[in-house]
Amino acid sequence: MSTFAYLFLMANPAGASSQTNPLVSFLPLILVFVVFYFFMIRPQMKKQKEMNNYRSALKRGDRVVTTGGIYGKVNEVKDNYITMDVGGDVRLKVDKNAILKDASAEE
Repeated sequence: MSTFAYLFLMANPAGASSQTNPLVSFLPLILVFVVFYFFMIRPQMKKQKEMNNYRSALKRGDRVVTTGGIYGKVNEVKDNYITMDVGGDVRLKVDKNAILKDASAEE
């Protein structure tokens, strides 16, 4: 008898049938999803919620940075956009979703 056949017979002796619980077979997959949720999805959702709250709380005089790296001061706030003063007589109309953070925090 070959070594492989001997090991196979020792692992599954005659008359013994191995019935595994379906929950046990899906447990690693469930565990991976739970870890993925708590380390990847949940922090990202929290960060997105904070960013939305920040953008909705913008007011005149706030210093901001856009996604393009433009620093400026909020001059006017509307529903979906702001008008920002970037220096001199230059004013830009910028979508609120393009605002990243408070520029005064970096100074």
